[in-house]
Amino acid sequence: MAHRRRQDTAGNVEENPNYIVYRKMENMVEKMQDDMVGVPVRTVKSFMTKIPSVFTGADLVSWMMKNLDIEDQNEALHLAHLISVHGYCFPIDDHVLTVKADGTFYRFQTPYFWPSNCWEPENTDYAVYLCKRTMQNKTRLELADYEAENLARLQKMFSRKWEFIFMQAEAQAKVDKKRDKLERKVLDSQERAFWDVHRPVPGCVNTTEIDIKKACRQSRPLKPNYAVPGGRISPSVSEADLHNPSDGLKVQINNLKQRLDRRNVKISKVAESYLSFYEQYQEYDPFITQPEPANPWICDTTEFWDIEKNLKDLPPRRVKRWAFSLPELLRDPAGREQFAKFLDKEYSGENLRFWEACQELKKVASKDVRSKVQETWDEFLAPGAHNPVNIDSKAMALTGKNMETPDRYTFDTAALSELLGKSLRRQSDKELERSSDFFNVIPDFSTNMSPGTLVEKIPYYG
Repeated sequence: MAHRRRQDTAGNVEENPNYIVYRKMENMVEKMQDDMVGVPVRTVKSFMTKIPSVFTGADLVSWMMKNLDIEDQNEALHLAHLISVHGYCFPIDDHVLTVKADGTFYRFQTPYFWPSNCWEPENTDYAVYLCKRTMQNKTRLELADYEAENLARLQKMFSRKWEFIFMQAEAQAKVDKKRDKLERKVLDSQERAFWDVHRPVPGCVNTTEIDIKKACRQSRPLKPNYAVPGGRISPSVSEADLHNPSDGLKVQINNLKQRLDRRNVKISKVAESYLSFYEQYQEYDPFITQPEPANPWICDTTEFWDIEKNLKDLPPRRVKRWAFSLPELLRDPAGREQFAKFLDKEYSGENLRFWEACQELKKVASKDVRSKVQETWDEFLAPGAHNPVNIDSKAMALTGKNMETPDRYTFDTAALSELLGKSLRRQSDKELERSSDFFNVIPDFSTNMSPGTLVEKIPYYG
């Protein structure tokens, strides 16, 4: 039977977080197997057959109460159950690893299969075992329902190399036939118990899983387990993973680098941002602050929307919203119109038109992206452009590199460049103070807030 042990980093089984528990159990089991004072193990003769190396559950519980100073039978039975579910002893006729204080026969597991050896059998090993069971015409070796389902699942999973798995199972079956009959019975039951521990019956606890907290404390990676109907089936390891483990490490390194690059914000800061956002915009939510006139969402009048369409007589609350951000100013048709007129008057209207072209580029159809990129480049950034914009050399170099593979985001660096943002704000800050046209549309509001005060509040978000 070809199984694989888990390869620990330091090659020491003592690194297993459950090692101390295993050692305590194994010391107890070694005392149970003592020829003089251990649990009485015998070969039971029945009609035309012999059952080798077995003991009863009643004998096991009685021994534990006598030798381990346990007074309560239920406590002794519970301890015997824990030893059984870890695979140190098992019922010879049942897949469910438990102990009953009656005449049911049990058998000790060979130390070769003890969990302290850190077994981590693969799906191919399990497939060979199940396939071998189907070749033996023994009633006691018939597959249970969940095992038959697992076999069908594995056959589908390993369809390309099933012939190789079948040949392995056939070779192992031939070796088993050469063994003594009683020896074969014991080995078959021990192998079955081994798989009952590592591929348990549905509904039973898998004791081979390592507690994630213990694994993290020892800074050891926890191998993922995949639960499927009919018991746990661990992920298979491809030949590429076996021969090129560095590829898997490179993937993990890249994932960790991406996590480092991800911007993390404290929950308290996020909550503060949300609170300030909702406090800022609550005046403009018709469900929270009653608009004048009536709320069009809960009444039949559309007078509120008609007033919003008017680009001449603007209410102060609408103009106040322009100070929230530059996108907020440009989102309002009236704000965009007034700001565009002002920039044209100051001979810097190309900055706004370039920004608008970058936003429009993100919405065009995929087939038109390349032509739209070239059109924007020729108009604003190419040598001899009709409407050249002033951006820093670093943004210009990066944009030129992006032009080699044009997409919707080719000009994002240029549109968000510090120099362009400062250009818009510089024009707004210095010249808007001297401009009366921009605030002619809001004479009542201009007495309460100067143009410079309003523009100082406009952050450039791109």
